[in-house]
Amino acid sequence: MRRTELYVLVLFILGLASLTFADEHDHTYEDGEQVVVWMNTVGPLYNRQETYPYYQLPFCHGERPVKHHHETLGEALQGMDLINSGIPMQYLVPVDNQPFCKQVLDHDSIELLRYAVHSQYWYTMFVDDLPTSGFVGTADNVDDAGNAQYYLNTHKDFLIEYNKDRIIAVTLRQTGNPVLLDHKQPTLEIEFTYSVEWLPSTIDFENRFERLLESDFFEHQVHWLSIFSSFLMVLFLTGLVAVILLRTIKNDYARYDREESLADFDRDFGDDWGWKQVHGDVFRQPERLMVLSSFLGTGSQLVILSAVVILYAMLGDLYAERATILTATIFLYALTSAVAGYTSARYYAHYGGKNWVKNILLTAGVWPGSIVCIGGYINTIAIFYSSSKAIPFPVMIAVIAIWVFLCFPLTLLGAIIGRNWSAKRTDFPTRVNPIPRPIPEKLWYLEPLAIMAFGGLLPFASIFIEIYFIFTSFWTYKIYYVYGFMLLVFLILLIVCACVSIVSTYFLLNSEDHRWHWVSFWTCASTAGYVYLYSIYYFFSKTKMTGMFQTSFYFGYTAIFSLGLVFMLGSVGHFSASLFVRKIYQNVKID
Repeated sequence: MRRTELYVLVLFILGLASLTFADEHDHTYEDGEQVVVWMNTVGPLYNRQETYPYYQLPFCHGERPVKHHHETLGEALQGMDLINSGIPMQYLVPVDNQPFCKQVLDHDSIELLRYAVHSQYWYTMFVDDLPTSGFVGTADNVDDAGNAQYYLNTHKDFLIEYNKDRIIAVTLRQTGNPVLLDHKQPTLEIEFTYSVEWLPSTIDFENRFERLLESDFFEHQVHWLSIFSSFLMVLFLTGLVAVILLRTIKNDYARYDREESLADFDRDFGDDWGWKQVHGDVFRQPERLMVLSSFLGTGSQLVILSAVVILYAMLGDLYAERATILTATIFLYALTSAVAGYTSARYYAHYGGKNWVKNILLTAGVWPGSIVCIGGYINTIAIFYSSSKAIPFPVMIAVIAIWVFLCFPLTLLGAIIGRNWSAKRTDFPTRVNPIPRPIPEKLWYLEPLAIMAFGGLLPFASIFIEIYFIFTSFWTYKIYYVYGFMLLVFLILLIVCACVSIVSTYFLLNSEDHRWHWVSFWTCASTAGYVYLYSIYYFFSKTKMTGMFQTSFYFGYTAIFSLGLVFMLGSVGHFSASLFVRKIYQNVKID
């Protein structure tokens, strides 16, 4: 009883505390209460990933204590380093051109700021979790030789809209007080000033992020047209699969049954061809079974993870919170690790695999290992450039701890369940011959390499437009919010991959080639290759990125994205083909 009363008392005190201390966490303010201006990062306008801590440039801060601000794992991984600027902003208190700090620049600092202005450096900041940005300075009188006068913007003019006790919008109107950065001066004393204007608004707090969304771009008619064309492609492919299943396969069954009813000397041996001829090899253990099973397990996990994250983002408006999607993705990945272990172990057992320990380790490490290899290179570049994108050592330890104490145990648990509950090898519809059947020669377009190369074209065509919008959002300064479109395109992509895999598997088997396992995987996984080729085109034609730093980040992140598509689409293609193969061989009569 006493313990119950203690719990009630604690909850009551916490409730009072939440009512008493109103700040940016609950987004309510009282008149005259401090409004924190968090400085984030600074970097070149066209190189989004090349960011540095704001105070790495010789800027000063106000008299209030300067502290760092990290709330989530996603913020740390994205290189957000929020620092209290010390600007003494108070709720509903107007300010007109008031100084908040002074800075004496030496010659090296002046040259550094001149370089920043020349490179179009801009900075981002947050006020009540609302982002706003401004340029470090401006250039004037630029001649053909590249000479110019560089001015440092020393004034921050804030226009803040509010509704009762909540902030609705923040606009940085950076005009006035430019200071010439003359490289001939040995020192330069600068005074930084700020102004704040408060404007009442009728916009509800829940809708305050809508003005940051570019509906003219993301809800353009081209976006709707791409969805419609992809839907038509789905109808065409599902119709083609239906024709194969209902007509072609049915005719094959009828022809084989008719031949089996004849005596041996009455059969037309010259017409003895087709998918039935490889019935003794089609369920043979695939080459590199352990690798394939780990790929399939990883792909299954990423498919479920992607669907859950898209639904979560669509229902929760996660674009309104900093790095929330990345944080949620990390923990959802950890929680879905059991799916990878279960799928991989079940498939591995189904084809008679024996080395369980190696299978579990490979399944648990193939995706994280790929991230470490690519991310390690990117992080090395970031450390070399002293960028804010460099992942701190404590954050690395936290990520490793998540894998050790959550991802790996759940993968192991899933593998144990998958191994014990898996179907036995004897449940295949047909027996496996002890000696593989020779593979006859066939036309070039029926060769596995040709099927795998051409198989990714249709899935890529179904997501081509959406990839453009995703790239534009990620590599420029647009907030992606149309997760309903993304969900539709994601479902269309999965359906197209399943249909393409079934059709290509049928053509392969009909050419008496039983090597369908890896072919069905890479037929759909090759879509990622076309996505990466498109990223190369996008880099050179749609962006103004320059330098080794941004180039490494661009192609590194795109490689991670493409590799994820390899696992996801490959697993969808393989499991679709597996269901198709099992279905068509169930009714085959074997002598």
